[in-house]
Amino acid sequence: MHFSHPTDIVASLGLMQGITTGGLPTFIDVGNSFGAPAITEDNLLHQLVQNGKRVVMMGDDTWMQLFPHHFERSYPFPSFNVKDLDTVDNGCIDHLIPSLYQEDWDVLIAHFLGVDHAGHIFGVDSVQMLEKLEQYNVVLQKVIEVLKSQSETGGLHENTFLLVMGDHGQTINGDHGGGGPEEVETSIFAMSFKQPPSSIPSKYNTLSGESDLDKKNLRISSIQQLDFAATISALLGIPFPFGSIGHVNPELYALGAGTLNFKGVVENCENQSKLEEWMLNYANVLCMNSWQVKRYIDVYSASSVIGFSSEDLFHIADLYAQAAEKWVSHTKNFFTYKNESCNTVLPALERQIDAYSNFLASVAELARSKWTEFNLKLMAIGFGIMFLSICIHILAITKVKRQNAISFSASGDSGISFGLFLACFIVAIRACSFLSNSYILEEGKVASFLLATSGIVKLRDSIKKKKKMVLEVIVFLLVITICRLTIEVGLSKQTPGFDFSKFYPSWMLRSTYGLPVLSFITEIVPVIFLMLLAIFLYKAISSGCSEGLCKYVAMGSILSYMLIAFHWVSEINILSPGWVLGGIGRNLVPRIIYAIGFAQLSLLMFHQLFNREKSFDWKKILVDKTVAVLSSCSSTIIILLGKQGPLVSVAAIIGGYCIMRLGDIKHDANNKGTGNSTIDPLTVTQWSILGVCLFFCTGHWCAFDGLRYGAAFIGFDEFVLVRQAILLTIDTFGLSLILPIFGLPFLVACCRTEYRKHVIFTQLSLVYLLYGLIMATTVTATMVCVAIHRRHLMVWGLFAPKFVFDVVGLVLTDFLICLASLYYFGHNSTPQKQIDEK
Repeated sequence: MHFSHPTDIVASLGLMQGITTGGLPTFIDVGNSFGAPAITEDNLLHQLVQNGKRVVMMGDDTWMQLFPHHFERSYPFPSFNVKDLDTVDNGCIDHLIPSLYQEDWDVLIAHFLGVDHAGHIFGVDSVQMLEKLEQYNVVLQKVIEVLKSQSETGGLHENTFLLVMGDHGQTINGDHGGGGPEEVETSIFAMSFKQPPSSIPSKYNTLSGESDLDKKNLRISSIQQLDFAATISALLGIPFPFGSIGHVNPELYALGAGTLNFKGVVENCENQSKLEEWMLNYANVLCMNSWQVKRYIDVYSASSVIGFSSEDLFHIADLYAQAAEKWVSHTKNFFTYKNESCNTVLPALERQIDAYSNFLASVAELARSKWTEFNLKLMAIGFGIMFLSICIHILAITKVKRQNAISFSASGDSGISFGLFLACFIVAIRACSFLSNSYILEEGKVASFLLATSGIVKLRDSIKKKKKMVLEVIVFLLVITICRLTIEVGLSKQTPGFDFSKFYPSWMLRSTYGLPVLSFITEIVPVIFLMLLAIFLYKAISSGCSEGLCKYVAMGSILSYMLIAFHWVSEINILSPGWVLGGIGRNLVPRIIYAIGFAQLSLLMFHQLFNREKSFDWKKILVDKTVAVLSSCSSTIIILLGKQGPLVSVAAIIGGYCIMRLGDIKHDANNKGTGNSTIDPLTVTQWSILGVCLFFCTGHWCAFDGLRYGAAFIGFDEFVLVRQAILLTIDTFGLSLILPIFGLPFLVACCRTEYRKHVIFTQLSLVYLLYGLIMATTVTATMVCVAIHRRHLMVWGLFAPKFVFDVVGLVLTDFLICLASLYYFGHNSTPQKQIDEK
């Protein structure tokens, strides 16, 4: 069918970059999800504009970033505030229906967003989700009524084609970003108002008939995302995007032409003539489709360094040559065949369509299997850099040990201690677990198991050496057990009534059974634990652990805890809201918390630059600094984590305290003057793995749907890329990297014996080197596993996200260790000669 007039499209609920270009999206395209740059490659929107089509857009403002100069009219609305369910949708509704009565557009795009945000914040099984779906049903019904009322011959919407679709699916908890069917599959509703003049062969019609609740017949099929751009281009009569390798879908093409629902008698020669006409048009479209794909493959192969193999290119060229040869032959003899018999042309056209379809399917299959480029040379360079980094860590650790007489063995010798062996074994086991996609999915439980195993070893040592630390071991194992159960529930996130908008921890589910007392308890428990944290910090201050500026900084954190408690109490629905002051409980309090935290860190920085230490008790100085910086960061991290923050923080404090008590960081009192000491690498390994457990305890996992996007908007309603990125990073890595790295000095400073500055900071340097070595080894193992599984089915859905999270974690770790080193090591103090004399 050759269109003599444009076909109109109303596209609702979203399109993606891959849909508009017709190419295979790559994993790196996920970086364009935030602050996406304009699409420079040829795409559907570009072809529409180039061919004089007027495009109107309303809804998600991401369209303006991707296609900044493509719209005749546009009504963009801010889209990144996941707490906002209505701004984008209401904006679409306000402009959609009036636009249907206007003639100043050829393509209309209305991108609704409320369902996506409702899924992220409230989950699929929520009242808010049902309300949004009901709202969409009403809007869609109105759109269909308007289109149908003007679809008569000569009417405004005689040739309008309606598409309602989603750009992705959702898991049961409303997230997306993984590779599961519920995430990568979505629905598309297509509707045409044309009267069918003919039918298409059942061979090309994979639609299955079903009846809805009103006994109306529905036709159901599927279409690959890859085929969308090519199909819409064919319907609109515009050139295919240059990079498209899709195949024009016969069902949508027939529906747009009004040929899909024909119920005439195909055996009738007149009807067969109409069928031949449709098949000839479809074969013509496939001819252009195949020519465009072949041209793109040739250009790509000629310009790409890697490209396809010669064998693959020869196979594709052969398939195309066979299809083209048949097309030339059929075109020359079409009228001859037509005059002989009405049954002669159909088999020839079917063979022609099959030839082109076979070519297009082969190209798509080849692209899916081999198009992702893996530059083995660059990968080898990356492995070399990481291996060199590990070697440098080991050499630095060895040199520091030898020069400062520090041993990893309790006996003080230079041999391999049991603690060193067990630490290496745990790191190696965790690294090898990344070879399996199942173990990556269960990474949190693997980490808790390894941490519990190390705790049992400590229990053995405690009993064997009669150190009377059985209670600490039991408490440590109890904390790990609770974390293990939390990770189990947190990963499922499928518990009915889970309310992510309140950021409840996975072990503290909100009551949905109408029990006000139980609901009140679940609301008030986080406040109680927050007050417990304030008491812990006050006890530390009053016991003389902090003096001077560090003491006042810690007092500021107690004030922040009080404000957070007020912020949460003001949100309790059971209490009367009359005493709450306006909007203080929503945005102002979080901003005050951020401001206090920033002021605390700024004071510590200036104190570090300009203050000269007068005390010679370096252990106390180190403790003061550690308490000050941890308390400064804690309030921001807690409010971002939400009401699970205080509970997880208490668990982290207890777990860290037990690790310190059970550690083998000892100092030989007889060699106090020489600074001989013992450091147990197992303690540093436990500290690192505890951070991993805390990462999963707070509801995160190594996937992009594991990011808690709502945390980035605590205290803010509008989206600012840098600000929201910083808040999201703090929420994601706050308890797993930021606090553990700045808290490492506790492993050195919390000892009974006082030491000189040189000994204290040499031990701290060694602890940081060990921590960096563990992180570098883990990331190197992840790189090896991703390289091995680069052709794995789950490479983009699982292995690649794990690699990205680990690399970001490593970069952040190195950055934080540099900051911690400047903070703890680089300060103006009394000259070294006086220190040594002291």
